[in-house]
Amino acid sequence: MQYQRTPDERFENLEDYPFQPHYLQIDDGEGGELRVHHLDEGPADGPLILLMHGQPAWSYLYRYMIPPLVAAGFRVVAPDFIGFGRSDKPTRRQDYTYARHIAWMSQWLTALGLTDITLFCQDWGSLIGLRMVTAFPERFANVVLSNGGMPTGMIPPEYADFLKEAYTTLPVVKAEELEERFNDTSGIPGFLYWRKFCAECPDLEIGELMTAVATSPLSESAAAAYSAPFPDQTYMAGARQFPSLVPVFHDEAEVEENTAAWQVLSKFDKPFMLAFADNDPVTAGGDKKFLETVPGARGVAHRTIENAGHFVQQEQPEQCVQAILDVINGG
Repeated sequence: MQYQRTPDERFENLEDYPFQPHYLQIDDGEGGELRVHHLDEGPADGPLILLMHGQPAWSYLYRYMIPPLVAAGFRVVAPDFIGFGRSDKPTRRQDYTYARHIAWMSQWLTALGLTDITLFCQDWGSLIGLRMVTAFPERFANVVLSNGGMPTGMIPPEYADFLKEAYTTLPVVKAEELEERFNDTSGIPGFLYWRKFCAECPDLEIGELMTAVATSPLSESAAAAYSAPFPDQTYMAGARQFPSLVPVFHDEAEVEENTAAWQVLSKFDKPFMLAFADNDPVTAGGDKKFLETVPGARGVAHRTIENAGHFVQQEQPEQCVQAILDVINGG
């Protein structure tokens, strides 16, 4: 598998990101290897917290949460998915599949021997992270889910043909228009505009995109840090492909596997907290199925992350940290 590796100098002196890199080689599934990057902060024998990012972000998203968790005595591990951050980036979009990401991150998890994990996951961090929970439930002690899910075809089948045809003619809107598309529930689902934008925007620029979707100001230096892993468009295959891997239609890949994973979650009785934001049009209402299905969600003090949009980790890090502390402490 051909890949790009972002030069180390791209990660020098990033704002609020003083953490040391750690790497692990994994099998790429084609006879070669890929390098996965992760952060590993705090005492090696401390209670373990696993932080999993979404698309198009990377572990930089957790820069404000890691220090207070470490100060509280925890070991904090935060990986970059293949295609993001300091991890290797296969150059072809077809190299990225949902199943491969599960396999890659499962290799990483087991090779590091991580156990007794408290997971905080959001966006793609949940699409991958929750599949890891259901594959290795014995390794996880607690889960905090924010602004994410594990979809099994969100679009009703009776609308599928119409929307698939409509998708082919959708315009590639400007980044600053995406939130409006998500908020408009009267027509084409906003997620299809997001899928189209990431796949076909000719000059995808991650810092600009993160700035456009943020509900609180993002500094120029922070925007530059989000762009750091992607020196040019040849590094962007994963960022472009991820939205196309979300199984929004019932006949897309991994619907059957996610459905089976929900059956495992229906028996998962360890603490499972929902901590969705109050201003995220992408995942609004997505917590309902987990509340109804997961036994571990009963008796947990769920909460709404206030004054936050999709990327709660950088907009309300204190509330996210408190959610983690509360689920660990039985609150």
